[in-house]
Amino acid sequence: MNTWLHRCVWVVMLCMLPCLLLRAGDTIRLLCIGNSFSWDAVEQELVPLCNAVGQPIVVGNLYYGGCSLEQHFTFLQKDTTAYAFRYLTNDTTIRYSAYSLRQALTLHHWDYVSLQQASHDSGITSTYEPYLSALADSVLRYQPQATLCWMQTWSYAKDAKHPAFPRYGSSQRVMDDSIQVATRYVLRQHPNLHLVPCGEAVKQARQRLGDTLCRDGYHLNYTYGRYLASCVWMAFLSREQALQAGEKCVRDIRRNPYCNPEMTRREQRITQRIAYRLNKQ
Repeated sequence: MNTWLHRCVWVVMLCMLPCLLLRAGDTIRLLCIGNSFSWDAVEQELVPLCNAVGQPIVVGNLYYGGCSLEQHFTFLQKDTTAYAFRYLTNDTTIRYSAYSLRQALTLHHWDYVSLQQASHDSGITSTYEPYLSALADSVLRYQPQATLCWMQTWSYAKDAKHPAFPRYGSSQRVMDDSIQVATRYVLRQHPNLHLVPCGEAVKQARQRLGDTLCRDGYHLNYTYGRYLASCVWMAFLSREQALQAGEKCVRDIRRNPYCNPEMTRREQRITQRIAYRLNKQ
């Protein structure tokens, strides 16, 4: 009986191998054309989440504070070395100053390239075009094989002192609704963009954890705020990798063992579950 049970366990484990182990050449290469919100979302917690499940990853984050779609496209047109470029792998982080968008796009082949709007413009649809279309087209000329992603930004805390908050009536609810409208607009205009729903995740997490996810009213806190955004990214990338490989089994973010040491287990469970629900295949 014991022998039979052991054999059944091994059969189950073998069936799960595509979800637990990696194929050769399975490194994920992600480039974020971003600002401080992409810094929050991918630089601190995404690599540890990947390390915890043996997922090789390369993350490039082009950082320019408060950078809008219009500004990104202007920098690309003029080949301006305006960015700080953070290049992260599973075991190293390299920081470059005076980096250009063209340099990042030609560094090597990227599997995923992420675009986003500046937080202050994130709910104002009139700020998106023609810059989003022009930027997306330019990215694909450099990286035609890449999956284009849209990183949805989040609303400010209710007591935020950000100078742009009055554009939304200094209302978190109005800003949330405006971001949702803008997100639908982006995906309707650009069906090739794949949504990374960080903004919706923050909105849902506030319902469970309170309006405590931001450290200064708009940037995510260094514990469960940043952890939540990286879990959304991890769940998104796992789903995309499975879809592209034609696999039915997706690595489940709820089973990722990594937890920021300053977080509680409750915060880990809540954030992981939100990321899972928003990225169900």
